[in-house]
Amino acid sequence: MDFKRAVIGLGLDAFRASGLHRLAGAAIRGEGVLLTLHHVRPWLATTGFQPNRLLEITPDFLVELLDCVRRLGFDLVTIDEALRRLAEGGRPFAVLTFDDGYRDLAEHALPILERHEAPFVAYVTTGFADRSARLWWREFEESLRNLDGVHIARQGLAIDLRTATDGQKTAAFDQIYWALRAGAEERLLAVVSELAAEARVDAAGLVGALCMDWSEIAALSRHPLATIGAHSLSHRMLAKWPLAVARDEMARSRDEIEARIGKRVRHFAFPVGDPASAGRREFDLARELGFASAVTTRPGMLFSEHADHPTALPRVSVNGLWQDIRAIEVLLSGAAFAVWNRGRRLNVA
Repeated sequence: MDFKRAVIGLGLDAFRASGLHRLAGAAIRGEGVLLTLHHVRPWLATTGFQPNRLLEITPDFLVELLDCVRRLGFDLVTIDEALRRLAEGGRPFAVLTFDDGYRDLAEHALPILERHEAPFVAYVTTGFADRSARLWWREFEESLRNLDGVHIARQGLAIDLRTATDGQKTAAFDQIYWALRAGAEERLLAVVSELAAEARVDAAGLVGALCMDWSEIAALSRHPLATIGAHSLSHRMLAKWPLAVARDEMARSRDEIEARIGKRVRHFAFPVGDPASAGRREFDLARELGFASAVTTRPGMLFSEHADHPTALPRVSVNGLWQDIRAIEVLLSGAAFAVWNRGRRLNVA
């Protein structure tokens, strides 16, 4: 993970230093962009062991982001308006999307979004709202924070690492995280559960502390700027599970949210959302289930061609590790994704 971050950082630095991204035209920028966010909250510490820091930005940076988006000529619109413009044309647009259903969306982000009159989509994982699902990546972080060593010997894993220092914890997180992500999700959940038990991590308490409950989600759904979307029952990487499980995760999460908020739910976000977590099968399933759109975390801008693939939409992550408005300018130019995707506009396989 550190190598990947270094490569991305070098690429952003190269564009910022050269200014070549400013030469990118509308053909590279496309019709618009979906921006992925998770947490928006003040940073209590800026150093130490914080492996999930990429998932959070500060309220101040959200203000900078919104100002930048509009300065660069993007209209902030709803997801439904974005789909209309993809099909019919119009001014460049940006859509703010918030995954998982974290409480800081309402506490810290919403007042800023109100001042900027910025619509947004909140993709809700129902299991977080009713406290039946697990924030396993946070469990994993808290487990390593509490442990001075990690010993895993099961299902093809043989890991024995010291985790006494912040540096050791960070290195262990990266090594174990990607080893687990490469295999079955059942194994991942079992290993993290064992570590959490050893480290005395309160898994349910993490969800309760961080995620909105149903009353909070219902209140948010009544806000005129908000669109509520579905994000599965339990945040499973759907491509790793049988078709029947994926269908149930998608359909039942939508039905549960609709029953709770009294409104139709037309949009879905694939949990994790990379090619190993959502592919052609899941894109077709979202269409079959009647979702108007479904979003991935595959990086890229939106082009008119995406109007024919509304259940396989790319997004651009607003990464907490690069809270630099110059990096946002590079990303919104589309130049970095033209290079990353080798000029390919669609990635829907």
